[in-house]
Amino acid sequence: MKHVVLGLVGVGRIGVMHARNIASLNGKLNPQGIAVGLRLTDVAADHARSVAAELGAEYLPSVEALIASGIDGLVIATGTGTHPELIRAGVEAGIPVFCEKPVAMSVADALPVLDDIRDRQGVVQIGHQRRFDAGYLEARRAYQAGELGWIHSLRAVTCDMTPPPVEFLATSGGLFRDCSVHDFDILRWLTGREIVEVFAKGSNNGDPAIGAVGDVDTALAVVTFDDGTVGTVSASRYNGAGHDVRLEIQGSRSSLMVGLDDKAAMASAETGVTFPAGHPHQTFAERFDQAYRSEMEAFVEVILGQRENPCTPEDAVAASRVADAAQESLATGLPVSLARTALA
Repeated sequence: MKHVVLGLVGVGRIGVMHARNIASLNGKLNPQGIAVGLRLTDVAADHARSVAAELGAEYLPSVEALIASGIDGLVIATGTGTHPELIRAGVEAGIPVFCEKPVAMSVADALPVLDDIRDRQGVVQIGHQRRFDAGYLEARRAYQAGELGWIHSLRAVTCDMTPPPVEFLATSGGLFRDCSVHDFDILRWLTGREIVEVFAKGSNNGDPAIGAVGDVDTALAVVTFDDGTVGTVSASRYNGAGHDVRLEIQGSRSSLMVGLDDKAAMASAETGVTFPAGHPHQTFAERFDQAYRSEMEAFVEVILGQRENPCTPEDAVAASRVADAAQESLATGLPVSLARTALA
């Protein structure tokens, strides 16, 4: 039996979710079974010890101790500001790295990290979990198979049921960077095309404190692709019906909607229509539960050399470039071309 030991840094909300998913992996990756061990650390030592005890994992007192313990892969689930140094630590140790998006607080900060990864031939998978969601995978398959024809319109939606704490929003980089970056990534991934221009608008009709920290609670971006195709990306912090993540793809031959199931956070205004009848998802963790599990499975497969990296740092930074452009357009009221901010 093969053995893989993952080291996790950060056991906040998403870190605990990753820890539980890692702990559930044993024997699920192939018919022979793979033993997956977990070691973890966090500056909140007591909390980290508690999580470790719950999951039968090993607690270590520092990142340095974690890396020195002989782990096979490093999982980073800490605040964005720490991502560059932790990615570098894993790459310098010759360990494959999984890091939650984004690579860094800004594209400018991320570019030197990309250089360091390339120089050391590091393996770094970035956490854009929608690439593992069944609906998005089917939409991509259908498009690549020619079943939709050529795409004339794309409409992406990401809406939280309630906003996160204002303290988080003050350091998140803005709604497009924190939230819509997932839509920008999935649009590039699904179409295989680059977004070359963004024009954004936003509003604040909810908590005035969100505006006070420089963010908006609702926003819309019109995006233009390099072949002239247009799409929209909308986001909100106040979708009382539930957590709403959808993508509408309209083609010359057919159309598809990702996220249109019995738990969709909407209701029909048409007489006699009862769909959807299920209870809507409340958070992103529920909506993408299986995708997060599959994402961590994929990371173990990357470590074992069984698959290609499903989301490279270059992919993630390309999505962040679009988010940066959207934030700039939101601030200036003008469309922003991405040609002038091409990656090195």
